[in-house]
Order: sequence, then structure tokens, then C-alpha cells
Amino acid sequence: MKQKRNKPFRILSITSLVAVYVLILVGGIVRSTGSGMGCPDWPQCFGQWVPPTTVAQLPENYKEIYSQHRAEKNQKFSRYLDFLGFDQLAHQIRTDQSILEEADFNRAKTWTEYVNRLVGVLVGFLIIATCIASLGSLKTDRKLFSFSLLAVLMVSFQGWIGSVVVSTNLMPWMITVHMLIALLIVCVLTYLVVRSGRKNLADYRISFFSKTNLVVMAALVLTVVQIVMGTQVREAIDQVAVSLAYQERSTWIDNTGNIFIIHRTYAWMVVLVSIYLVYVLRKTVGNQHNLLFWSFMILVLVMLEVFSGALMHYFAIPKFAQPVHLGLATLIFGLQFLVLLKLHQNVAQRKAMLEAV
Repeated sequence: MKQKRNKPFRILSITSLVAVYVLILVGGIVRSTGSGMGCPDWPQCFGQWVPPTTVAQLPENYKEIYSQHRAEKNQKFSRYLDFLGFDQLAHQIRTDQSILEEADFNRAKTWTEYVNRLVGVLVGFLIIATCIASLGSLKTDRKLFSFSLLAVLMVSFQGWIGSVVVSTNLMPWMITVHMLIALLIVCVLTYLVVRSGRKNLADYRISFFSKTNLVVMAALVLTVVQIVMGTQVREAIDQVAVSLAYQERSTWIDNTGNIFIIHRTYAWMVVLVSIYLVYVLRKTVGNQHNLLFWSFMILVLVMLEVFSGALMHYFAIPKFAQPVHLGLATLIFGLQFLVLLKLHQNVAQRKAMLEAV
């Protein structure tokens, strides 16, 4: 069955996917500059839709005001955790007074975080527009609407999680959850982009037992684990930086302990799997298929990722390298998922691959 192309939907889905990657990059900049608490409340910033530029625009007791606001929000969030059975986490949020510590107003950090939120709002509007555009494909492909609606729900949930990240003063595990949801949104949007570009509407089941699929899925899992470990390394670096009063920057990574060593060693597993993926795809689909091109791109990005990690290690964690490192990791993940989808975009291709393996 031939698919009638919905060009507005395809353009919007591609734009939304690109915008999500931009948001992840901006989020990395926020993290690397320590601007995560530049706005102590959400969705407003210091109670305003356009944040202040000087501390004189704030009340004298602004720290107490916003600390109290966050305490109230954390109480509500703790009740949700109790209901879900996470009693220990709920207790930690209720009793950890460091969560309520307010930083001094810093115009640069405030506006960095504010720009991050503006990009987030833009992403939200783009995904809503994508969902509206999917209505034109209801008769030909209902899954475009279903997954577009899922993207809207996920980005809404992500916005709420972002507010909790702020109220809990950048609690490490909340930042990890925030990152994982972003990866899921990337998956949904990538699926929409690939599906909207298909030439037919047949649904194809993934064979989990072919070598090609197993290699791609192994690469995906390894990349996700590496990203999660990266957030833990970042948290360890933050703790070291605080303990050294933000001095002796060149020693920060060396003082993070085993987590960095594991993260660095684990990176070579990602490299090896990426090399093997190129080998398997070349053997399976030959040199004339775009899947081989994407696998080469993944390998190039993985090597750039390793280089950016080495750059941070040997050059005292330059601030520009941190968002680049995160951006490359999420782009690698997105391309791996793209390859997984494209393996099953065409029945004939899939059969040929399985026979070759």
C-alpha cells in the first residue's frame, strides 16, 4: 500500500528532532557553566516571565522566599514517591537541608538557564505542532498520530521532571532520569521521521535473533550505560570542585575515583562494538547501502567522543568540551536507533540481511 506523503508532518518531525538535540546541547552548556539553579523556581524565573538583570530587582529575602517555595514542592513530590514505594528517596528529599540552599543571584547563570527554558518551550510547541500535523495521516497511518501524541505526553512529563530537578537542587538521580527521558523522546521522534519517509505501510517485526540486530541493540545498551555513567562522573567532578573551592581544576578528574576509570575503560567497549557493527553491516548489506554509511558515521562520532573525553581529562575540563561530549553521546545513540529502525524498513532488505547472516 503506497503512502500518501504528509510533507508538513515530515518537516515538523525532523525539525522537532533537531530542536531536541539543540536542547540537549544547551542543557550541557547549562550544566558545564553551573547554571542549573540560575532560576530557583519553575516555570517562571524569580517569579517573573522575563528574569531580572540585577539583584536590586529582587526582594532582600529572595533566598528565603524561593527556598520555601521549593520546600513546598518537594513535600508534594515526596508524597508521590511514598505512593510509588520509594520511601527512602522520599525521606532523603524531606530531610536533606542542602537541597534548600539558595545560591547568590548571578545574572549570567540566570540568563543561561532562562535561554535553556526558552528552547525547551520551543521544543514543546514544535512537538505539539507535529502532533496536529499527524492528523492528516489518520486514515493512512494511525501510528503517526499515536506516536506523535506519545511525544507530546513525554515532553510534558519531561517539563514536570525539569521542575523537580530545580526544586531538588539538581539532585543527581533526578538529572539522570531527566537525561533518560530525553533519550526516549529522541527515539520516538526518530521513529516518526523514519516512518513518515517510508514508501509503504507494511508493519515489520524485528527479529531479535539475527546477528545484525543483536550488534545494534548491544551498541544501544552500551551507549545508554555509558551516558548514565557519564552523569555520575559529572556529579563526582562537581563534588570534587566544591571540596577544592573550585581551585586546582586540573586535578578534578583524577580525584573522582573509580567511576571515571570505569567510564574511560568502558568507552573502548563502545568503540569495539561500533567497529564490529561496520564489519557486520558491510558483510550483510554491502557497500552500496546507506546503512553502511550510517554505521561509519557512528564510528566516526564514537572516536570524536573518545577524543573529547581525552581533551577534558588532559586539559582540565574546558567548559566548551562538556556540552560537546554530551551532544556527541546523544547523537551516537540517535543514529544507532536510526540504524535499528532502518534495518526493518523494507521486507526484501530484511530477508536478504537475515539470509546473509
